Amino acid sequence: MSPAADRSGIALTLTDAPSETAREVERAAAEVSGLGTQVEATIEWAVRLSGRIPLPGQGRTADRWSALATAAALDVGAARILEPHLDALAILDEARTAGGIASDGVDGLGADEHSSWGVFAAEGATRLDAYQDASGSWRLRGTKPWCSLAAQLTHALITAWVSPQSRRLFAVPLQAPSVHPHTGPWTARGLRAIVSAAVDFDDTPAAPVGDPEWYLHRPGFRWGGMGVAAVWWGSVIPIIDALAEAARRPNADQIAQLLCGEADAEQWAAKVVLADAARRVDAPTTSHPRELAERVRAVAAGAAERVLTLADHGLGPGPLTTDEQHARRVADLRIYLRQHHAERDLARLGRSVVA
Repeated sequence: MSPAADRSGIALTLTDAPSETAREVERAAAEVSGLGTQVEATIEWAVRLSGRIPLPGQGRTADRWSALATAAALDVGAARILEPHLDALAILDEARTAGGIASDGVDGLGADEHSSWGVFAAEGATRLDAYQDASGSWRLRGTKPWCSLAAQLTHALITAWVSPQSRRLFAVPLQAPSVHPHTGPWTARGLRAIVSAAVDFDDTPAAPVGDPEWYLHRPGFRWGGMGVAAVWWGSVIPIIDALAEAARRPNADQIAQLLCGEADAEQWAAKVVLADAARRVDAPTTSHPRELAERVRAVAAGAAERVLTLADHGLGPGPLTTDEQHARRVADLRIYLRQHHAERDLARLGRSVVA
């Protein structure tokens, strides 16, 4: 079967109207061999698509999230590559609008419309520091953990410490000779091709993006987190299709139909919450964006985790052991969902509600 035949009719939408942007994602995917598993080809696909997907908070957020969900329905790994690339471009646009990028900043690092981007903002046992050299130019020194695809991407937005208590976002050329990506450890069974390991920076040139702490406090930080939730929602749609197919068989019992029904209700709840959130993001003023994002992510993550359990119960071990696409999707999604910190994120939401 051809790639186009494999990927037809899967475009998702958060609204009643079809999303032309989601259809663009679907059409472009039909031209890629090894979408999600062939990393270089998938990165090129993400870069080509980026100019066709609207920015968040500008009236078409539902279209943007529909595109991300469609990418996830096609392949979870592909969405894992596309989402941070789009997020980086949105961050850069937000910074330019706020006057947070010097005229010779990012462009001076060799970035252009063909660049591929990651966003590396996790913290761990190692530390990445930023300092200004004698000429006043910014440089990075240290080790940043959890840098996905650092060896394949051209650029990244990276948080680094500028003081003991303050971090700042920087744009960095990942192909510079002073950048040394680790090859592991990466023993993950899900997202196996998308290595997320540490990177060493040895006085690497960098361009500041926004003021200190701007990255974490801007509205777009919450918008990006909800974009990931849209990926989780799209990821489970083919799994629900498999449950529906099982419930459609002549010998299907009431349990198969019950599991299919519960899975459908879970994804519908996530879809409605995402659609409502997209409208709120596009509103002139959005109240309590942090709580909104945490609620959306909790609902989407909870729905995805429940659907995975329902599929395990309803489909049994067969597709997990004999169906490459299903088994890879389940493994990929389980890793991706760990961007949600489960009970700890819910506890933070609870503290916000109480406050």
